[in-house]
Amino acid sequence: MTIDVERLREDFPILKREVHGKPLVYLDNAASAQKPRAVLDALDHCYRTEYANVHRGVHTLSERATARYEQARRSVQRFINAASQQEVIFVRGTTEAINLVARSLGDTGLSEWDEILITGMEHHSNIVPWQMLCERTGAALRHAPINDRGELIMEDFYQLLGPRTRLVALTHVSNALGTVNPVRELVAAAHAQGALVLIDGAQAVPHFRVDMQALGCDFYAFSGHKLYGPTGIGVLYGRLEQLQRLRPMQGGGDMISQVTLERSEYAELPHRLEAGTPHIAGVIGLGAAVEYLETLDAAALQDHEQALLEDATTRLQVIPGLRIIGTAQHKCSVISFVVEGMHAHDIGTILDSGGVAVRAGHHCSMPVMQRFGIPATTRAAFAFYNTHAEVEQLVQAIGQAQQLLSGKQQAVS
Repeated sequence: MTIDVERLREDFPILKREVHGKPLVYLDNAASAQKPRAVLDALDHCYRTEYANVHRGVHTLSERATARYEQARRSVQRFINAASQQEVIFVRGTTEAINLVARSLGDTGLSEWDEILITGMEHHSNIVPWQMLCERTGAALRHAPINDRGELIMEDFYQLLGPRTRLVALTHVSNALGTVNPVRELVAAAHAQGALVLIDGAQAVPHFRVDMQALGCDFYAFSGHKLYGPTGIGVLYGRLEQLQRLRPMQGGGDMISQVTLERSEYAELPHRLEAGTPHIAGVIGLGAAVEYLETLDAAALQDHEQALLEDATTRLQVIPGLRIIGTAQHKCSVISFVVEGMHAHDIGTILDSGGVAVRAGHHCSMPVMQRFGIPATTRAAFAFYNTHAEVEQLVQAIGQAQQLLSGKQQAVS
């Protein structure tokens, strides 16, 4: 089934704007996606007509805001097929979700005997919290390497996974390479060793439907702003029995049932892990984003994005001097590349002058760059509102950048 991309683009007002006098070609979706009118309207409605603090007021505005807030939780539960609303914890984003789990695990008795296993393709948000946890507890951090295609070396992963492994933390889709990991298989293998599994789903949830009950993982983290929702909001999914074992990372209002000057009793899930006044409008906006996506054909959107990725790969790999970084058999959305004699930042700047927005840098994945012996890549990341015409504009812009920088180098010499 095909989708009417031009009709869908009408839902995203920002796509009509120009940059440097050129129509915007927005290919920085792995960093943050644009927002549909449904999300913008939900945020505007919240602040203009129904804003109040949630869970605490008995007045009309508070009750309505609370109802919309908790409706968003139900929408997220349905979207990811969590077994219970209690398994949906609202956080600031993927980073906070992972840190919440890392901090709480540190309070459950990790020792020098224990190990945490990650992969060589992780975002810094799924590396640094575990390094900090190991520094606090003496546990060892292991990492399974990736091959020249950017794929996890499965035999090495299985060799590192063992009875000392307390937790496996891995990305569902690499933000720097686009690699899609076989997470169901890896979850089953980790559970067979008695290890917990946390999945960084920030790059997966925007591109295909995920099913928590089918995946069977213990924790799953993702951000709202990559899912066409607001910034500053995200979700930690956790299996109920595992969330019940977590100690709150923060103490304060709304996460307690009883407080005296001597001791406190924590509230039930999910509120015990959501201290303080939450990002109310952000949650409501995330709910609107999820509800918007549910009106679309997820399989058709995925097919369209895959066609864009294949089109871009075919076109880019024949450009002289260009090398694609990350050629896994199973990829999603992202294409990263380097061009001989050109720095990624120079490419990004020149492309921007033509209205093409890409990401340039290490993408918070320095170990990936070190693995491939490069300082940075230029990254184009597709969403369902992108078009094949925009792929062509990307290719032409890269050619123009090569000509421009080549001319400058010849002038200097």
